[in-house]
Amino acid sequence: MPEGVPVSARTLLSGAENAARELLGSYLVSTIGGIAAGGRIVETEAYLGLPDPASHAAERIGRTARNAPMFGPSGIAYVYFVYGLHWCFNVVTGERGDPQAVLVRAIEPGFGIRQMRTRRGRESDLTNGPARLCEALGIDGALNWHPCDRRPLLLIRGAPPSPDRIAVTGRVGIRTAEDWPLRFHIEGHPDVSPGRAAPPASRNVLP
Repeated sequence: MPEGVPVSARTLLSGAENAARELLGSYLVSTIGGIAAGGRIVETEAYLGLPDPASHAAERIGRTARNAPMFGPSGIAYVYFVYGLHWCFNVVTGERGDPQAVLVRAIEPGFGIRQMRTRRGRESDLTNGPARLCEALGIDGALNWHPCDRRPLLLIRGAPPSPDRIAVTGRVGIRTAEDWPLRFHIEGHPDVSPGRAAPPASRNVLP
């Protein structure tokens, strides 16, 4: 398990777009059943809240029981179930009432790999996608609302990649605003998810 300082809620208050970029290179660590597992974050996606039509907390939706964690405080986990099959992990990045969040899409497996393989029932493709990494790390709805500066689900500050290695694309697996340039990943990294991203649109599409 890496040594380091937890990512603070204050750090995440820069908003989802900035936080999604800045979380690259940090570590996501779960400690479930006394076993730590995790690795370096290599892919993220930003969701901007009320003005973002692809967000679970878009203005047309408002606050619901499902998306309530997105409305604050910053630094807590928003863990949701998708397609009736999979969990996905986000960290909340806005001020209270400003429902911005970052979806962690992929990590580089670093430790606890035997446990990840057991949970996933396979030897490879352990954490290269948001649902895969949640299964590998044992992240489920019990961790919804959990503050991510402490166990059992912890974000630890790591060394960021050089700016020239950060690629920006449209988002993956959505049908609205998919071309907004809000997906960030370490270019060429083998653990980036295989999903096909939309080509990024002009910056002026953002609110």
